[in-house]
Amino acid sequence: MRGLLATSIGVTCAAALALPLTPPAAATPAASTRAAPAAKAPAEGAEAPAAHAPAAASDAQERPQRPDAPDLPDLPGSTQSLPLTPLHHNRATNAPAAAEAGLARRDVHHFSLVGVVWDDPDTALHGRVQVRTRAAGTGTWSGWQDVETHNDDHGADPDTTERTSGHVRGATAPLWVGDSDGVEIRVRAEPPDPDDRTGRAAAGLPEGLRLELVDPGSADDGTTAGGRTVGGRTAGGTTGGGPRHAPVDTPRTGPLDTPGEAAPAALGAETRAASAANAGLTGVPLGATEIPALDQQQTQRELLALPDTDLTDSQRAEPKIGPRPRIVTRHGWGADEKLREKTFVYTKKVKAAFVHHTATGNKYSCSQAPSVIRGIYRYHVKSMGWRDIGYNFLVDKCGTIYEGRAGGVAKPVLGAHTLGFNSNSMGIAVLGTFTSTKPSSATVKAIARLTAWKLGLYGMNPRGTTYLTSGGGNLYRKGKKVRLNVISGHRDGFATDCPGTQLYGKLGSARSTAARYQGR
Repeated sequence: MRGLLATSIGVTCAAALALPLTPPAAATPAASTRAAPAAKAPAEGAEAPAAHAPAAASDAQERPQRPDAPDLPDLPGSTQSLPLTPLHHNRATNAPAAAEAGLARRDVHHFSLVGVVWDDPDTALHGRVQVRTRAAGTGTWSGWQDVETHNDDHGADPDTTERTSGHVRGATAPLWVGDSDGVEIRVRAEPPDPDDRTGRAAAGLPEGLRLELVDPGSADDGTTAGGRTVGGRTAGGTTGGGPRHAPVDTPRTGPLDTPGEAAPAALGAETRAASAANAGLTGVPLGATEIPALDQQQTQRELLALPDTDLTDSQRAEPKIGPRPRIVTRHGWGADEKLREKTFVYTKKVKAAFVHHTATGNKYSCSQAPSVIRGIYRYHVKSMGWRDIGYNFLVDKCGTIYEGRAGGVAKPVLGAHTLGFNSNSMGIAVLGTFTSTKPSSATVKAIARLTAWKLGLYGMNPRGTTYLTSGGGNLYRKGKKVRLNVISGHRDGFATDCPGTQLYGKLGSARSTAARYQGR
């Protein structure tokens, strides 16, 4: 297998809020779109819609709500980036306070995922971030929702090419809010702790705070999530310009050579390259929207036939590997391959799997999961400055498995998921927040099926332990060899709450089930 090391660190934060509901419209800052804007989205440096201003007629045409609306071309998604402003002034000096920032209620272009970024990825946001949003379909405002601020535990390892690119920003975790067209945010730094002599709390908020509003768009080539379109309209009955939450289990029709396969001539160069990384797998043609499941014998035969594999004698004599599970490809969930960096980066092997939660909340349906993933992908790349989505795989609440970072699902693709331990590992992110919510049994089973197969490619026992060398973090110094479970939680490699207490408590079951799938 190819071996290249690269890792980068993600982002950090925490911030609290208290903001007047409706500051004057004149306070509305300018908005910029870092990504290629969707149709009618504001251009670079253009003004965002004013607070309480009605949505433009052109924007309403861009996103028709009626099922019988005319077909519109699929849109690639967009990001609105709004600078936050101080919320209060020092009465004595009339100077803006540095410990509280936000934006008043305002109309904006449609979005479904939110997050906050700032300039320096090495600066933590100690405090609280809260947002409330207006549902596009009903006009109803949500209550205040907390945004996960402790996100510096994700990302590429220190001193790697991805981490030192100069593009990486500090950031919160993203939060999925569904199709929305209004937003309000408040951010408040932690109050000074009289017993804290580090000066941390007195530092206030990071510089360059911006609210990122992500529209996940639709698929990159006319397909929708899971690769299913019906006459230009998604299976849910809306057009590509409407709500972009297509189910992944509906029949696909259209100009395809075979079911589940896009016509190769229709693939862009970047999409073709990402798809070709999986083309050597059994039953996976170029342009496939999913990698079909195999039984145990088929998987063992594939293992022996895979190129660039370094199998031991015992693996060849008696392969211990779980049946290959069904995996929705990047093409299947509609990745815009032009967003990521073109090249693929690999580590040497996969000795461990780190399980995460995305902390994006649990208010999504399984049919919306591809849209959630496209939102996370865009946020990681365009807002946080990473080379691609950070996770190697993602799993939704219904147990569907999705390909993450590009480079091939059977290959040791170097991710940006567990700060300090991205080398020789893979990251699996479960969509949702599992601090107090239990993961579904389908999710836990999917983790077991995925790890039984992927770890089996490299001869690893899911119930065993292994050694990884730390790239640097808050638990282990750089260069330290650390003994870890082959299936670990994020918190095992970094001091963090991830993957949430409830999901972490299910990892023992996942280990036992994965080992059983391998025949151990």
